[in-house]
Amino acid sequence: MGMHQYIKSLSDLENIIRLSGKFKFEEHSVAAHSFKVTQIAQFLGTVEEQAGNKVDWRSLYEKALNHDYTELFIGDIKTPVKYADPALRDKLAKVEEKMAKNFIETVIPEEFQAAYVNRMKEGKDESLEGQILSVADKIDLLYESFGEIQKGNPEPVFDEIYEESLSTIVQFKHLTCVQYLIKEILPDLLSGDYMNQAQIQVISQRIINEMEEKID
Repeated sequence: MGMHQYIKSLSDLENIIRLSGKFKFEEHSVAAHSFKVTQIAQFLGTVEEQAGNKVDWRSLYEKALNHDYTELFIGDIKTPVKYADPALRDKLAKVEEKMAKNFIETVIPEEFQAAYVNRMKEGKDESLEGQILSVADKIDLLYESFGEIQKGNPEPVFDEIYEESLSTIVQFKHLTCVQYLIKEILPDLLSGDYMNQAQIQVISQRIINEMEEKID
């Protein structure tokens, strides 16, 4: 038991495949997702810092790196399912919290438990770091779904996930990093020649237009 069990459990995150049960051209594990989200959050934090905003880097890294560790207990639940019913989302969060608490009390040595309670709690809060995590998480999901659409995956769930991800991202339009994403990164994502290009461009433009209308 002890930290050996915790370190061993990290390999299990490599075996939890995101969006399981759906045909995909490319599989993504929870471990890979956590790494990518941390890298994306690092960049978003850099944009915010260069804009003059104070970033708590320790908090940001810990939030990003650990944000999906609790999927070790309940697996990956598809985004449309989690967000379809707020009550279900709350129940899942409570189950994750209870199982994480039990895991920490059972596995983590007592002198480190307080640190891991903090690391495994919900990181998407109202702090700048929590908001950056929310955006970074959706950016990786946006790219995962876009990659499947780009390759011609016929599963409609990827269109739904793409739209839900971008819609969530623009809700954080007050962040400098999201403004940068919309202005500098999204056009590159949508450029080129790929299957369903027109459809994705229409969805993206509609979401951006709705955002701009709310600003006006």
